[in-house]
Amino acid sequence: MTEEQTANPESSVVVVTGAAQGLGRSLASAYAARGWKVALVDLSEERVAEAAAEIGDAARGYAVDVSDEAGMDALADRVAEDLGPIGSWVNNAGIGRPAMLHKMEVADFDLVLGVHVRGTFLGMRAAARQMIETGVKGSILNVTSAAGLQGTIGQINYAAAKGAITAMTKSGARELGRRGIRVNSVAPVAATPMTAKIREDEKLRDNYLARIPLGRFAEPDEVASAFLYLSSPEAAYITGQVLCIDGGLYMAS
Repeated sequence: MTEEQTANPESSVVVVTGAAQGLGRSLASAYAARGWKVALVDLSEERVAEAAAEIGDAARGYAVDVSDEAGMDALADRVAEDLGPIGSWVNNAGIGRPAMLHKMEVADFDLVLGVHVRGTFLGMRAAARQMIETGVKGSILNVTSAAGLQGTIGQINYAAAKGAITAMTKSGARELGRRGIRVNSVAPVAATPMTAKIREDEKLRDNYLARIPLGRFAEPDEVASAFLYLSSPEAAYITGQVLCIDGGLYMAS
């Protein structure tokens, strides 16, 4: 597949949140390598600027709190002004505050939902407004997880957030389909900072990998190809879907 075939023919500008490290960083690099202009978004101005500089001229960094309404609305306008009409938007930013249910603080529950759910909502809304205004038949991608599909132990806040993102994806797809805007989710199991605690604890790692038929975590680069596909013209008839890139961890009956 050539770079020209991969990028959205109407707009080759993509926004990736949580892009200073981990999966988001890999996604931003992969989009740039396929001919997209990339807006990297993260909370740390220094880190996101460094990540953008490493990618090169096709990338620009923006320091924004994804849970801040004014900041996200302004972000969409800034990206459109700096790079051009937005063709794809990836809501990847997330955090974890694990604890067993009976020990979890309300503040940690609210914080996780604020970043994941509110942040994804604000990103979806900003993307939709821009695409509707410019007439771009674009793609919105949300990062969810098997935790939101089947639950998880010690992360009821994270599971709740990811379950909500799945529901928002389907609702967004129904609403925006008439405008030619597609909304999908990707549920990866990758070696990123979000899974570091599991991967670095031998018992947790072994128990987790025992549930994955392929027996390993994906590398972030392995996950990126799915995002590129879902943002491309080849996926023009795909919307409202949750693509699990998890080595077989979650299999719907």
